[in-house]
Amino acid sequence: MRGLGGPELIVILVVVLLLFGGKKIPELMSGLGKGVKQFKDAQNGNEEEDSKKV
Repeated sequence: MRGLGGPELIVILVVVLLLFGGKKIPELMSGLGKGVKQFKDAQNGNEEEDSKKV
């Protein structure tokens, strides 16, 4: 199976632009960034709790 190349990524980006529009994409990326940050914080919090129990 082949990985994604340049032309495939460009097609995907164009489709995303057509579906969501230029104004919605920054909002979507902001929400995604916040979600990733919360996930990392929760993951780090769980590791700290586990180390305290030992």
